Amino acid sequence: MRQFIQKVADDVLGGAVLDAGTAIRLSEVSGSDLYLLFAEASRIREYFKGKTASLCSIINAKSGRCPENCAFCAQSSAHATNIAVYPLVDDDVIVDCAKSAELNGAVCYGIVTSGTGIQPGEELERICRTVRRIRQETAIEPSCSLGIMDYDTCLKLKEAGMVTYHHNLETARSFFPSICTSHDYEDDVRTIQAAKRAGLNVCCGGILGLGESFAQRIEMAETLRELDVDSVPMNFLDPVEGTKLSDACFLTPMECLKTIAIFRLMLPAKNIIVCGGRETNLRELQSWIFLAGTSGMMTGNYLTKTGRVPEVDRQMLADLELTLEVCA
Repeated sequence: MRQFIQKVADDVLGGAVLDAGTAIRLSEVSGSDLYLLFAEASRIREYFKGKTASLCSIINAKSGRCPENCAFCAQSSAHATNIAVYPLVDDDVIVDCAKSAELNGAVCYGIVTSGTGIQPGEELERICRTVRRIRQETAIEPSCSLGIMDYDTCLKLKEAGMVTYHHNLETARSFFPSICTSHDYEDDVRTIQAAKRAGLNVCCGGILGLGESFAQRIEMAETLRELDVDSVPMNFLDPVEGTKLSDACFLTPMECLKTIAIFRLMLPAKNIIVCGGRETNLRELQSWIFLAGTSGMMTGNYLTKTGRVPEVDRQMLADLELTLEVCA
């Protein structure tokens, strides 16, 4: 198995595309061979990304009352949770948080709103105005995560100064109906395609630990590769009381790290970012995400849960002798 792992990594570095069958075989790696898999994934990360790591940050700019029925989501109106519910926050609040994110070392700042998508009108105009202010008043790159979007809206946001559009597939196409029935998987795919056509960077990944098989994780990675997304956020389910997945079991730290490593081998040149759920799923092994191939992480708070303070994350990167990417 060790020779197999090393050969696969050498092939990837030589330009080979890791096929699903080989990825499935890698998912069966266990014991001490896992450490070799992590090492090879780290070698590939360093080859494509160097010894730098990036931080990103978000603001939950509009919370709750989402009509979608995603089984994991605390903001879905299909679930009875205790999260804060509020409309789109003031422009000043969003801009001030962008400035704080920049000071804390983030290079990308995401404005996230609940709901199926933002329609033309007052909310979209306010978001465009806020994006313009972020571009004028900071060096951080503004990103938006506003749900299902069409080409014209993506173009409008790009013209306002948005650099990246974030929209997750959440899981594999074959597993998606088990997680969400209020919209079709292809709606998400078309959103990603529209954002790319508008000339935006695309940040697109999903949540691991929803009940999917390892083969379905590999299926999602293949779809991300076909869509040629720029960044891949990897979240690990942190169950919320009141949602359909409130009783779901956590992934083990090693399973999380193995998944990261295989994503790195399948998507060698992409920016792989570990986001929500790392504190509860990885626990004391959070720093290992970079040894397993991660090139960035989200810092600060998440949408409805508290994350680690940025100072702790920056110290972790320093301890790993990784250079923090800075705003241009």
